[in-house]
Amino acid sequence: MPGGANVYKIAKLKFGYQFTFAEEISPEEMKRWQDEARAALSEAPASFGVLVDMRALKPGGIGPAAQAIMVEGQSLFRKAGMERSCVILQSATVTMQFEHIAGESGISSFERYINAARTPDWQTKAAAWIENKIDPNAEPCVSGARSGRNSGGHQR
Repeated sequence: MPGGANVYKIAKLKFGYQFTFAEEISPEEMKRWQDEARAALSEAPASFGVLVDMRALKPGGIGPAAQAIMVEGQSLFRKAGMERSCVILQSATVTMQFEHIAGESGISSFERYINAARTPDWQTKAAAWIENKIDPNAEPCVSGARSGRNSGGHQR
């Protein structure tokens, strides 16, 4: 990064891409991320997943102008073949911010959020969502459980 700031990183992984965001991100830095992300997409497979690590992002670390650029970037990934993404967070404030961004970019049904502070195995859960569509936030279904009107137990 220019100036030595490491506020974002893009890495290629077996299932697609990992973005890491930290501290606070200016609109200029987010534009650089978007440009680098667009370049990375030139080599993307037909379908892929994205892991977004926001654990080191400060609450409010992405202002409205940078958010608008991020929404455009997320849309680029969706159009290029992104099937699912998982966002790893440490803050309820940042979680709400990203749920809003996902709604604006049209990827909310493909994106899941994991609070790393409450989920020590967040990496395993994120990979299970991205690679196998196993929802990290789904309640486990107890075999043989009975519930109200559905005497056959839970169905997913």
